[in-house]
Amino acid sequence: MIDIDRTGPIHTLTINRPDKAGALTEQMLIDLRDAVLEAKDAAALILTGTGKVFSAGADLEAARAGLATSPLWEELSGAIAELPGLTIAALNGTVAGGATGMVLACDIRIAVPTAKFFYPVMKLGYLPQPSDPVRMAALIGPARTKLIFLAGQKITAHTAYTYGLVDEIVEDSAVTDRARELCADSSAADSSKAREIKAICNQPLKS
Repeated sequence: MIDIDRTGPIHTLTINRPDKAGALTEQMLIDLRDAVLEAKDAAALILTGTGKVFSAGADLEAARAGLATSPLWEELSGAIAELPGLTIAALNGTVAGGATGMVLACDIRIAVPTAKFFYPVMKLGYLPQPSDPVRMAALIGPARTKLIFLAGQKITAHTAYTYGLVDEIVEDSAVTDRARELCADSSAADSSKAREIKAICNQPLKS
């Protein structure tokens, strides 16, 4: 249910479970994590999905069995954040709950106009994965992060764009093509230079 394309310098991971709104099982999380770890030498990594939803988070039955609080979510987002190559979340639709973590860990996020973002931990009674609120606050600030985590607000792609949570809004049929366009310069360049530039971009400002 995770389609993996390692053809060429750009690796593409696709959540392919449209009949279940991209809900993730434990095995799917393991497959995603392992595929990310194997992308350490790739020039770029694209995460996307199929259907109208990128991922609804944990599969309901698996969540009840403990997946909602599994360390696998943090292992996956941490592995993405540590990749030296360019990482892009090409959101074909809505992202919810724990699936948000892998999206936040990417360098760039693009989304279709119908995508929505929500993280219903207050309603479900779970704590989010530790890095998720931190990464979100770094992008959109603490107050807007609290709107999503504490106030349980569901935000649209256009609101996410104005907040800075999404970097571009792309028409439905073109979101993966646009992600590949954004990877073009990095995948064609000297890999050491591209990785060095990414590392510089990620450095905190010195006072």
